[in-house]
Amino acid sequence: MRRLPALLLTAALLSGCQTADDAMTTNAAPAAVTGPAASAIAGDMASRLAEQIGPASAATTIKMEKDKSEFATALEAALKGWGYTVVTDGKVAKDVKPVELAYAIEGFDGQVLARVSTPSIALGRAYTPTAAGATPASPLSIMQRN
Repeated sequence: MRRLPALLLTAALLSGCQTADDAMTTNAAPAAVTGPAASAIAGDMASRLAEQIGPASAATTIKMEKDKSEFATALEAALKGWGYTVVTDGKVAKDVKPVELAYAIEGFDGQVLARVSTPSIALGRAYTPTAAGATPASPLSIMQRN
């Protein structure tokens, strides 16, 4: 019975990663993730994204939607902490091809499902929020796109 929430969460992660085209969704129905939990989740997702797309370089610019939520602010800070240039105003130099980043964070049965995606990869993971932050409640889901 304890595995049922994990199975449902895995199914949600996998179904959320499937798309009919290259369209990405952004923070459509955010969960109320604040403070230490937002920072912990954003930090983990940023590190996992860095593992997948490679280290930051002068040519690596990430483009995010402008969002004032605590999770979006924490995700931007975490990506910058990994050395990436993050653009939220849409203004990118003509010679720069940014990596488009979409993200979503949703509440589910007392847990939080965080998803981060680029045109080439989608990551998802469930977390259990705590007063001191958040702990991963599922393995990292990785979907690579061609």
